[in-house]
Amino acid sequence: MTALPLLPTSLVGSYAQPEWLIDRARLADRFPPRVRAKELWRVAPDLLPEALDDATLVAIRAQEEAGLDIVTDGEVRRESYSNHLATALDGVDVDNPGTALDRSGHPNPVPRITGPIRRRGPVQVDDLRFLREHTRATTKITIPGPFTMSQQAQNDHYPDAEAAAMDYAAAVNAEIRDLHAAGADVVQIDEPYMQARPDAARAYGLAALNAALEGVSGTTAVHICFGYAAIIHERPEGYSFLPELADCPVDQVSIETAQSGLDLGVLADLSGKTIILGVIDLSDPEVETADVVAGRVRRAFGHTTPERIVIATDCGMKYLPRAVADGKMRAMSGAARILRAELAA
Repeated sequence: MTALPLLPTSLVGSYAQPEWLIDRARLADRFPPRVRAKELWRVAPDLLPEALDDATLVAIRAQEEAGLDIVTDGEVRRESYSNHLATALDGVDVDNPGTALDRSGHPNPVPRITGPIRRRGPVQVDDLRFLREHTRATTKITIPGPFTMSQQAQNDHYPDAEAAAMDYAAAVNAEIRDLHAAGADVVQIDEPYMQARPDAARAYGLAALNAALEGVSGTTAVHICFGYAAIIHERPEGYSFLPELADCPVDQVSIETAQSGLDLGVLADLSGKTIILGVIDLSDPEVETADVVAGRVRRAFGHTTPERIVIATDCGMKYLPRAVADGKMRAMSGAARILRAELAA
């Protein structure tokens, strides 16, 4: 792991997938896939593995050239942030999917749970190894969380959603352990449905997240968000589920502040955590200046120390045009340089 500077910069996870790889118009014209959506790929199936490697290299180099300190694989191999892992588990039928309401309240095809949820083997370890082979930077890999996967499934097997979430947690725990063993510097668990469904998150979602982290020794993060800006347009004024993470054994908490103008007083509840601070507005195609981004980061200094901040995007960059994504990443790096110079003076 490369030594990180003060105020390191990072994507939350996803980079903009190339137009030659995936039909971005079709992707944006639907809710994020919960089952496989192979029809979205532009590349023939026999050529797709090579194309996915090439696109991952594009994502890695784009982050490096923009000056980011923590590099992800861009999630370009995935049709969505969650379906790659959720559809790789035993106990789910993806050929005969069920239906569940998305966080927007609309029905979406989802994996149908027909038996015990079990992980038959590593799902993303090869992706992590490819990332590590092609960058010397600190690496981060992202996986969907157990609570979110339990909400994105039709339960035809378990007595209740809590029981399903706990078996998802065991699968996630095994995946995290294997990812750290393979050299991941940070493993991030994406749990957007904790914000979308806070009552269920309090009832059993936090217990599932804690179970997913049990015995894990490497650095971990959890991402809580309001949804992709391209799909979820209305933003609440604050988080419905955030202070509950204070006692969770996760090291880092990823939140978004730019589009929502979030009151950063909420950081007082998370004083023991490193904050992955979302300061890039993904609803605006205009590229922020480094000064604007630096100003958004400064807002946090009264609530936590610079040593506990990672500068990041609000959410994933999946739906942005690549040129916009590249510009916004450069703005993050520029903001970090401005702030490091100020703090060193």
